[in-house]
Amino acid sequence: MMEKQTEGFKLEQRHGKARVRVARVWRNKPDGRHVIVEWCVSISLLSDCLTAYTRGDNSDIVATDTMKNTVYAKAKECVEQVSVEDFAVLLAKHFTSLYQQVTCAIVNIVEKPWERVSIDGETHEHGFKLGSERHTTEVILEKSGALRMTSGIEGLAVLKTTKSGFEGFIRDKYTALPDTRERILATEITASWRYLYESIFSIPQKPLYFTERYLNVKKVLTDTFYGPPKEGIYSPSVQSTLYDMAKTVLKSFPDIAAVQLKMPNLHFLPVNLSNKDGTIVKFEDDVYVPTDEPHGSIQATLSRLWSKM
Repeated sequence: MMEKQTEGFKLEQRHGKARVRVARVWRNKPDGRHVIVEWCVSISLLSDCLTAYTRGDNSDIVATDTMKNTVYAKAKECVEQVSVEDFAVLLAKHFTSLYQQVTCAIVNIVEKPWERVSIDGETHEHGFKLGSERHTTEVILEKSGALRMTSGIEGLAVLKTTKSGFEGFIRDKYTALPDTRERILATEITASWRYLYESIFSIPQKPLYFTERYLNVKKVLTDTFYGPPKEGIYSPSVQSTLYDMAKTVLKSFPDIAAVQLKMPNLHFLPVNLSNKDGTIVKFEDDVYVPTDEPHGSIQATLSRLWSKM
């Protein structure tokens, strides 16, 4: 927030445009394939526009409608495919360099997961279907060029039907949960990771670098969750699996400074049914009631010792 003192008060303010939806198609690929991205863009500007609040003078305000139009104009300027992170940097750089009043730009983008379809084993040149998990980014850029860049995943739903348990936890008079070494483990992962790049001048220039990094991080997270295809890997708790996933990301990617994971424990409850005549359903690790609330809430941040998430 931009902070100023006025008339004996402290004013903290920012303004921007939220949920600007834009789609961009690139049709000039050498292989004839089209590429489409759909982004939901939110912009916040920290700017010196105190008089707008105290005097009704709007002469130092960047209109939010202008911010919206800028999103479409900059999308048009991207004649080659860009990552969602690079587009966020492009927008933030525009606002901090063009307007003297703007000291910092914060750009958040969520990418809708349009995925190329295959028909009879052949990938389609211009056909897409909507996937599930979403690619996110936040770029905070100061006028000096100082940068804070975070990428992430929302809605990554994963499940394994065995190799999970929970036992040895604290028990008291309110505890009813039995120990188990056999249960379904299901969660919907929200992940974010902060890159170590601290300046706009240090960002990798390789095309689609951050798109490739996003796909690789997602693979590391899911591979660590599931374990090897045949034998899997045992999870003694969501906490233990979360830690292993975050640790593997940091060990795999030296340009990532910190990882935050949110992994709600989505319970699959055993079904046991009986009436006065006897058993209707006896649970034998086969029939469950899927639930999403209430659910366990587990989250943690793992960072390198010198890092601040």
